[in-house]
Amino acid sequence: MGMKILAADIGGTKTKMGICDEQGNIHQFKEYSTEAQMGGPHLMEKLILMMKEYDDFDAIAISTAGQVNAEEGYISYANANIPDYTGMKIREILENVFHKPVKVENDVNAAALGETHFGAASSYNDFICLTFGTGIGGSIVINRQIYRGANGSAAEFGHIFTHSLSRIGDNVRQSYYESFASTTALVRMAYEVDPEVVDGKVFFDKIGIGNEQLDQILKCWITEVSSGLASLIHIFNPAAIIVGGGVMEREKLVELVEKQTKDLIMASFANVKILKASLGNKAGLLGAASLFLR
Repeated sequence: MGMKILAADIGGTKTKMGICDEQGNIHQFKEYSTEAQMGGPHLMEKLILMMKEYDDFDAIAISTAGQVNAEEGYISYANANIPDYTGMKIREILENVFHKPVKVENDVNAAALGETHFGAASSYNDFICLTFGTGIGGSIVINRQIYRGANGSAAEFGHIFTHSLSRIGDNVRQSYYESFASTTALVRMAYEVDPEVVDGKVFFDKIGIGNEQLDQILKCWITEVSSGLASLIHIFNPAAIIVGGGVMEREKLVELVEKQTKDLIMASFANVKILKASLGNKAGLLGAASLFLR
């Protein structure tokens, strides 16, 4: 059956794991709680413990939250969600324990690679990926390779400015794209008019039953999402944009975003496709595995 890769996708909340084969199937899939708040060393101990339950594999591939130095396989920066994770030498630690080759990739890049090799982007060479969730993650794929930038941090799309600074005061963070277009931003706006809206799922359930104020909020949010996408299209001229994250699982929403974005871009860019990510929560695992399989 060719090469078998033990892949793990380490998120702030859950870690997913399984053996991936060259066809993009995942065997012996499991998911456990990351316990990120207990810190990087604890996260690694638990990861190793879980990996020891697998016996037949050729290599290890890790997709993880945080900024990753993919060349050397360590975490170059992780925020407070995972304390003491910055500097973690994942590759070195796992190679010492398992004596197999190890590759490490950032989770958004891994998801983009998954979509490249096994998913929605398989017929495109040049595209960008955005994941809408707590913040907005991004990834740039050029000629089917991840574009990393000068020190590996390219595609922080959540941090582009889509609003002028003057109207916000001195905290520039509040002017970022993700402050207006993430799922968090949508929920925050909706919560102000309806305190029952505590997450994206509740929001879309309520939209279904026709609430005018919430409809209006959705419209504003789609405009925020689309204005960022339009800027990125004008910069990169991609063949496609793949959008992912929980809320973007809704076909209808992606259609509305595509329609609005196309209204905002120059006619010469109009052939760009906006597509829903197709691999769901398996994208990171398959993308990490593709580092060995492709």
